[in-house]
Amino acid sequence: MSQELINHSDDLKKLQNEGYELDVNNGYGIVSHIPYLKANGEIDYGTLVSSIAFEGDKAKYNGDHVIYFSGDQPCNADGTEITQIKHSASNSILAGINVKRSFSNKPDENYKDYYEKFVNYINIISSRAIDKDNSVTAKTFKKVVTEEESVFQYIDTNSSRAGIDNCNRKMLDKKIAIIGLGGTGAYILDLVSKTNVKEIHLIDGDVFCQHNAFRSPGAASKEIFQKSMSKVSYFKANYQNMHKNLIEHNMFIKEENVSVLKDMDFVFICIDSGIARKLITDYLVLEEIPFIDTGIGLQNINDTINGQVRTTVFNKTNYDRIPIYLDFDEDGNDVYNTNIQIAECNALNATIAVIEWKKYFKIYENADSQCQNVYSIEMGEIVHEN
Repeated sequence: MSQELINHSDDLKKLQNEGYELDVNNGYGIVSHIPYLKANGEIDYGTLVSSIAFEGDKAKYNGDHVIYFSGDQPCNADGTEITQIKHSASNSILAGINVKRSFSNKPDENYKDYYEKFVNYINIISSRAIDKDNSVTAKTFKKVVTEEESVFQYIDTNSSRAGIDNCNRKMLDKKIAIIGLGGTGAYILDLVSKTNVKEIHLIDGDVFCQHNAFRSPGAASKEIFQKSMSKVSYFKANYQNMHKNLIEHNMFIKEENVSVLKDMDFVFICIDSGIARKLITDYLVLEEIPFIDTGIGLQNINDTINGQVRTTVFNKTNYDRIPIYLDFDEDGNDVYNTNIQIAECNALNATIAVIEWKKYFKIYENADSQCQNVYSIEMGEIVHEN
């Protein structure tokens, strides 16, 4: 993918053709082997990292003139810092590179492309080292191309733009299952498909019907209802436009197939059957697989809707609390099993669930781990239960 992206962009291709060690990875351009002079007069080598904006597979410069560097502060021959690029200290990881500082140097009319941006910084940084030893160069003509296969159909430039790609990499090897693609499960898919998890398993035995369209993300065409598509096929067809690894399981979870969950790293349960919930949670506890169970309990009283939205998180540290928080009644007497579902409540339920999921994998800060979050519509409050 990296070489393909370089080939599609004239400015990136020019950098590579002139001999710079260019790689493109996770929405960043990386140029390695940049010689520079340290404060003690020694020559060392660092790496420049810049976010790259793309239109499809072609780089398009977005005006961001700041760049990041992995080495020490480049200096002049007398040991003083090169002030014309000095910006701020930075201790973060971008595209797997530990950058220590950022530089800022903007021409009057800014750069016209990424070639100009990289070359300007390379020339400033390396000029003092070359003055000391004219044999050093950033042009090694060595191709450094990372062929890491992305789970996305196109580059996640949002993460690189925000500098959070290292947070998101915590999901790279994870297999996620979503059981139930009704309103809440569909919105969970919408959010999870925008993460770089390895696989998303879609589990539901129902057909996508007209009423589903009014509590699911997106806008289904009316022709779709004449095809009697399964929910898993409908949602895979939509979301594989973004995420490559969506796996269909057109079935309801039963004793004979519950083992499909065995290799999952996390499971979202979005169903209203108490018997199925009991079967699933018993299996997840046995396999020590963390999971989130969701529920919506809405009532229409005198033409006014009220009720609650529940998200409950379990892992091996609190499996003993499952009987306290989950209802396994066959007839669905649980308040959260009432049949009224509305898109915004489903979306809220999914959003809280995905935030808690990301907390579990330490993408979000988690100061106080909650077992259950209940949002009351009439009170406008979320109650957290530990």
